[in-house]
Amino acid sequence: MEDEKWYWRTLWGTTAFFVLLPLCLKRLIVPYGRHVRRGWGPTMAARDGWVLMESPALWASFIVFVMGDHHTHTIPLCLFRFFQLHYVHRTLIYPFRIKEENKGMPIAVIASGFLFNFINAYLQARWISHYGVYPSDWLSSPKFLLGSTVFFVGLVTNIWADSVLLSLRQNSEDRSYKVPKGWLFEFVTCPNYAAEILEWLGWAILTWSPAGLVFALASAGNLIPRAVSHHEWYQKKFSDYPQKRRAIIPFVL
Repeated sequence: MEDEKWYWRTLWGTTAFFVLLPLCLKRLIVPYGRHVRRGWGPTMAARDGWVLMESPALWASFIVFVMGDHHTHTIPLCLFRFFQLHYVHRTLIYPFRIKEENKGMPIAVIASGFLFNFINAYLQARWISHYGVYPSDWLSSPKFLLGSTVFFVGLVTNIWADSVLLSLRQNSEDRSYKVPKGWLFEFVTCPNYAAEILEWLGWAILTWSPAGLVFALASAGNLIPRAVSHHEWYQKKFSDYPQKRRAIIPFVL
C-alpha cells in the first residue's frame, strides 16, 4: 500500500511539473546541440552525455519491471519490449551516429535528463508489470492495435528524420548546418520531434495507462518549445528558409 501511495504521488508530481514545463521553456532554450552556449558549467562529450542521460530508461526500467507481480506474463512482457525498443535505439545506436563535437553537452543538462529518464522508467515499468491490469485478449484489442500502429509509425519516422539531419552534416565538406529538404521536411522544421510525440501518444494508447498519458504530455511539453526554438534558429541563420514551413505541426505551428 505504501508503495502504491508513492507511485501515485510521483505520477501526479510529475504531471504537475510538466504542466509548468512548456511555460518555462518558452523563456529558456536548453543549451545543447545547436543551442549550446557558455554559462552552464562544465561539459562532457555529447556522445557520452547522450548515453549516460538516456541509460536509466534501459537499466532502471528493467530492474523495476522484474520486481512487478506480473513481469512474467505475456502482455506486460510485450508492452515492455515496445518501451525498450525505443531506448535501445536512443541509448545504444543514435549517440554513435552523431558527430563528435568539441562544444560538448553541459553536465547540468545531462543530470536533468538522467533524472527524468530514471523517474519515467519507474512510472512506466511499474505500471505495466504491477499496477496495470490487462485482459488476456489485450494484444488483439482495438486500443493495442491502434496504439502499436501509431507507435511504430512514430518510431520509424523519427529514425528517418534523424538520419536525414545527420547525413546533411556528415556529407557536407565543412560539416556545417544545412536546410533539410524532402517529404515531411517540406512541411515542418522538426518532423523528428513530431514523430517522437506521436510515438509516445501511441504508447499511451497501447498501454492505456495514466503513466503513458503523462509521458506523452511530457514529451509534447518538452519537444514543442524546442521545435519552435529550432524553427526560429533556422529562420535567423538562413535568409531563404521556406516561409510556409512550420515548426512541428503542418500548417499550424
